[in-house]
Amino acid sequence: MTAPLVVVGDVLLDIDIVGSSSRLCPDAPVPVVEQAEELPRPGGAGLAALLAALQPGNAGREVVLVTALADDEPGRRLRAMLEKHMEVAALHLHGGTPCKLRIRSGGQSVARLDAGEGQALDGPVGPRVTDAIAGAGAVLVADYGRGVTRHRAVRSLLSGLPAEVPVVWDPHPRGEAPVPGVRLLTPNAAEAARLAAACGAEVTGTGLSAAGRCGRYLAGAWGIEGVAVTLGSEGALLCDGSEAPLLAPARPARGDSCGAGDSFAAGAAGALADGGSLADAVTEGVDLASEFVRAGAAAGVAAQLAETGTARLVPERGEDAWDIVERTRRAGGTVVATGGCFDLLHAGHVSMLQQARRLGDCLIVCVNSDASVRRRKGPTRPVTPAADRVRVLEALSDVDAALVFDDDTPAPLLERLRPDVWVKGADYAGTTLPEAETVRAHDGEVVLLPLLEGRSTTRLLSTTKGNAS
Repeated sequence: MTAPLVVVGDVLLDIDIVGSSSRLCPDAPVPVVEQAEELPRPGGAGLAALLAALQPGNAGREVVLVTALADDEPGRRLRAMLEKHMEVAALHLHGGTPCKLRIRSGGQSVARLDAGEGQALDGPVGPRVTDAIAGAGAVLVADYGRGVTRHRAVRSLLSGLPAEVPVVWDPHPRGEAPVPGVRLLTPNAAEAARLAAACGAEVTGTGLSAAGRCGRYLAGAWGIEGVAVTLGSEGALLCDGSEAPLLAPARPARGDSCGAGDSFAAGAAGALADGGSLADAVTEGVDLASEFVRAGAAAGVAAQLAETGTARLVPERGEDAWDIVERTRRAGGTVVATGGCFDLLHAGHVSMLQQARRLGDCLIVCVNSDASVRRRKGPTRPVTPAADRVRVLEALSDVDAALVFDDDTPAPLLERLRPDVWVKGADYAGTTLPEAETVRAHDGEVVLLPLLEGRSTTRLLSTTKGNAS
């Protein structure tokens, strides 16, 4: 049996109050949030453990969470959410369970309220905690400064792990220094700068250069094999003693970044648990964090937990579009969709996609499958397979996600997608669009956008053929 991935750290209860706002309060210049919905989810080490337990590549590996919980209403809610997906080995939390409540409207936070100052104090840990850490195949420490990583017995157990058990340490400025033997440290750029300064380093500047200097300093100061400084939309920089650090770039992602760091750390820990290298771990962590942000998964996890008590978590890459659409609709936004073969992406495509994205709050591209293209264009097409066409489209900043359909028209897909706006090029003017009826049946609108003159895949291919001859 595969040894479990053990997540050690502080758990919070995160609650989003999500609604819409169209007016200000009459007695103060603040928005009135209406039709509000409460969406609770685990935060801190709880979210990291949930992400680790539900990663698509983690099938068959048990996840155990070692944390501290108070016997109060937020603590009981957290335990109920978490125990559906993992074993929870809990220390006693002295004081109230930490809660972070965000009020959100239109995809933005309006206010945040923090409550609960509980701390895990030294004392006996019990056999469940001891057995969990001692039997770990890999460990992710998610330190949120609430005392679990300061607990002397927990630190002793972590320090006593065999060298072959990889430990990933996600630090916090109010937390503790990592124990000896940590394989990968995962601070963000601001955390890396503060931690390096606390250790006596004088690192100035910002950006990749400063992140690299902080990473190298922390690796040396704490004797850590690798330090991955996460850089938000730029990805993560791995400092592992090599002459030049490895930059793992993030995929383009627009969305709520809350929880992205936990997603990165969980992905990296999972990769190391499977025997991957540090480079593998950082690349996997960046990929999962990018998908997490783009799919609005923090809100999606909360919605699913609130509705069913379980969570079908991204990243499952084929499901990204549906999570984006759900998030957009929940925020009162406009879903725009367009479709086509996109066999050889050219300036005309890019122009239309840019215009389409400006019409709403997300753009989903419906892409003909290879078989669908062959039926429309003939046996020599497509030139580019569907997986590559999707990858190129999703690399564009104006495209939020792409979905492949195998029918002759996108109508069956649009029946499920139900876009508010369906976009086609002006070359369809005067023709009958078979999918228009489907779009309008769900109160959507069909619009045509102008094209760049003379740009088409067919023309590109004929020009290429002529030059070749």
